[in-house]
Amino acid sequence: MELAKSQDQILHRLKTRGPQSVKILSNQLDMTTMGVRQHLAELEQKGLVSQTREEKQTRGRPVHLWRLTQPGHQRFPDGHSQVTLELIDVIRKDLGEASLNRLIDSRNDQVTQQYRQEIAALGDDIQAKVQKLAELRSIEGYMAEVRLLPDGWLLIENHCPICAAADKCQQFCRAELKCFQDLFAEVAIVERIDHMLAGARRCAYKVSPTSQ
Repeated sequence: MELAKSQDQILHRLKTRGPQSVKILSNQLDMTTMGVRQHLAELEQKGLVSQTREEKQTRGRPVHLWRLTQPGHQRFPDGHSQVTLELIDVIRKDLGEASLNRLIDSRNDQVTQQYRQEIAALGDDIQAKVQKLAELRSIEGYMAEVRLLPDGWLLIENHCPICAAADKCQQFCRAELKCFQDLFAEVAIVERIDHMLAGARRCAYKVSPTSQ
């Protein structure tokens, strides 16, 4: 399904920032509110976005927010999902759950080592390391970003290119958390605070330095 560039920008903004109002989308994307409404109406007809319930505000009228529907989320690729699901089924059936988990852990060890080599040159700069990790994850399709917190950083993954596989085998999610924890084991505590498979729109990890 081909979309106008402005419509792709709206979908990307809803994917990375969650539900948004027309006014906010207008300001962020430098469009008129009328233009945004027209694009949203077309996207709604195509089943890619929908309106949420009215959000109460401290002042003024309630605001309608727009969000991605499931087909809207599916506009963002889930790499080789069908082949991956079939391989998971075959390995689980022929070799067993324990063997499947060992294979995922072995791959995770390799990925962790690759990340460690990439961030090693950054020395003791935790923030730079978190930023670099986000860049590496974005290259792999996770649409990652970093936000500064009063007591650390938030590593956000707005998309999961292996979501179907992770839903089928949650060892992928456990391995991902372990990877991040191992990378910062000496300098920070890493905890998952948002999880797509638990119903969140994203996965997010809080990285808290062990010494302030």
